[in-house]
Amino acid sequence: MPGEARMALLPDGRRLHLQHGPIDIVAEAFGKSAEVDTAYRQAGIRFATILDELVVELALLRRPFGQARPALQGPVARRMLGACWPHRARFVTPMAAVAGSVADEVLAAMTAGRSLARAYVNNGGDIAVHLGPGTAFSAGVVNDPDRPGLDDRIVFGAERPARGMATSGWRGRSLSFGIADAVTVLAESAAAADAAATLIANAVTVDHPAVERAPASSLREESDLGARLITVAVGPLPASARAAALDAGLAEARAMQRAGLIESARLALQGETRALAPAEAAGAAAA
Repeated sequence: MPGEARMALLPDGRRLHLQHGPIDIVAEAFGKSAEVDTAYRQAGIRFATILDELVVELALLRRPFGQARPALQGPVARRMLGACWPHRARFVTPMAAVAGSVADEVLAAMTAGRSLARAYVNNGGDIAVHLGPGTAFSAGVVNDPDRPGLDDRIVFGAERPARGMATSGWRGRSLSFGIADAVTVLAESAAAADAAATLIANAVTVDHPAVERAPASSLREESDLGARLITVAVGPLPASARAAALDAGLAEARAMQRAGLIESARLALQGETRALAPAEAAGAAAA
């Protein structure tokens, strides 16, 4: 079992670091110092029990959906369920939204009763955001974690409904059926963005000899994906294969946008990108 949850300010004195087992969060609040200090205490108190709560229901959280809606009890588990249940027609487990759901829960605790201009909770790249009137949030996008560098910047403001951002792909800590280097999604919550990014990244795929796959359980014995094949390496692909994979992922993203599940998406594969703008912006551009 993991040790106790840890809470400390980072050396810059502004950002909060929360760590417990595999959960590693950086959070920041903007406002009067007394409000920020109280917000951080609230976040730490709530964070201290989250992992233990998840462990209690882990067996159910790793189980693919059936006909009946699972009877999950914990607040974070219910967030995971709410984000993934709309996607139940395909293979998905609540674990697809775990990082985003934790970020949402910590942000909710941090902002409860507080007067803050802005705040964010970054759980390994899955980000929950609080925006006061007239404020905005800007986040950098990295396509390949093995080659750190800013590939793009995403900005969303208080006038839009998105309050969550998540990235998935076969690289980094994600396990993916697809071959996307990175799929970044904006949605109403970090949990919703997390689930959608996972599934869109799965859809960015193509059959090609350059794509190497292996059972998920051979890499992580505890994975909820079991023996299903996940991507472990992607060699150079011809332009036609890259286009086919990206177009498949973009079609999935568009379907989710039409269903009201996401606001926008950005897909990256071997130096090529596809972008799905917010529906209003896309409509204005078409007009």
